[in-house]
Amino acid sequence: MELPVYTRSQLALRNGQDKPEIWVAYLGKIYDVTRSRLWRNGKHYEHWAGQDLSEELAAAPHNQNVFDKFEVVGILAIP
Repeated sequence: MELPVYTRSQLALRNGQDKPEIWVAYLGKIYDVTRSRLWRNGKHYEHWAGQDLSEELAAAPHNQNVFDKFEVVGILAIP
């Protein structure tokens, strides 16, 4: 199954405020973190949903494996 491609603007709407979905992008993949209690209201510590977190993960206390438990719902369009 081919995943849909979303623009940064479309991703930004999935911030837990504008639409009910809470999505984040990492290394070109978009993950649905809606069901995570750590992403309630679209915020996780100093991170906001609806954004590409690829550069921010380097400063996080965990590695990219944290995304393994979330469903990939799309691909982030390259501008």
